[in-house]
Amino acid sequence: MNRDEARAAFPVLEHFAYLNAGSFGPLARTTVAAMEAQLERGLAVGRSGGPFMDELTELRDGVRARLAASLDVSPENVALTTSTTRGCNIAIAGLRLQPGDEVVTTDNEHFGLIGPLHASGAAVRVARLTDRPAAEAFEVIAAEVTPKTRLIAISHVSWLTGHVLPLEQLRDAFDVPLLIDGAQSVGAMPVDASRYDFYTISGQKWLCGPDTTGALYVADPERLEVATPSYFGQQEYEPEGAFTAKEGAARFDSDWLALPSLAGLISAIDTAPEWRYEAAAEAAARCRDLLLDAGLEVVTEPGQSTLVSVVPRGDPAETVATAYEHGVVVRELPKTGWIRASCGYWTNEEDLERLLAALR
Repeated sequence: MNRDEARAAFPVLEHFAYLNAGSFGPLARTTVAAMEAQLERGLAVGRSGGPFMDELTELRDGVRARLAASLDVSPENVALTTSTTRGCNIAIAGLRLQPGDEVVTTDNEHFGLIGPLHASGAAVRVARLTDRPAAEAFEVIAAEVTPKTRLIAISHVSWLTGHVLPLEQLRDAFDVPLLIDGAQSVGAMPVDASRYDFYTISGQKWLCGPDTTGALYVADPERLEVATPSYFGQQEYEPEGAFTAKEGAARFDSDWLALPSLAGLISAIDTAPEWRYEAAAEAAARCRDLLLDAGLEVVTEPGQSTLVSVVPRGDPAETVATAYEHGVVVRELPKTGWIRASCGYWTNEEDLERLLAALR
């Protein structure tokens, strides 16, 4: 598959410079076709019976294996979820944090992570990264770690600045569990989650899958409690509710995942080109250079991720709305005064030129 063929898979690119995979990735024709095939089957023969349940199991196993491969980990350590937020909730609730405990995070985190941290009852220590260079992130985060720290919970890539956080340095420096929000990394860049305790995935972002799909990697399932049990996580249960959890991370599987969504995610992952990471990185670097050349203030430092945040010349919300009217999809970053462009392997020079024109 060459780059023109890759772009042709996404009909939205015929109408928009689509630069918002950090929220929702574009849907490919093949992804939607796989989903429609499942809906047609349900329409024709119903959603029950032995063949239906067999296919459900097969699709769940297929998604688990593919998401595990995206993290370079074993499928036995991956739970299926509906989002990164759900994955964060499962991990944080299972740690059974107490009011005397402390958790360390940053001021660059999405509510999907900091919300569950706050609800845990632990004291939340926030490392202030927003106005600091990316190179200082480790020392700023490390300064918040104390003997009471029970968890370090941060993103792999900041959804605000687009900066890559120092996961390896933190792993080497502290014998404290690490929960990594992978919403802006998985599907956009190579990921090896095997050194971390918990790592979450969003299926609908850079993997370009359907809504309400995702996963949670758990390095040691036996050391995390099942605090939010679901039907799919139990092997057997008693009338009063006592249950035997499944082996491995499958015990943390959350909620029902519809067959069309499972089939769509498999298709999206299987059709992504091998060169996707290099192409996305090149597009982000080119985007950053063009914005700088146009005299705009770029927040994201060079050599970071596939996100590029920039200070627009006008009101951010109005800029995003005007850009949309001109066929350019970007997003406003709340409370920052910034807007963000998400550059995928499908992004080409014309998309970036359209972005520049919209910002002018």
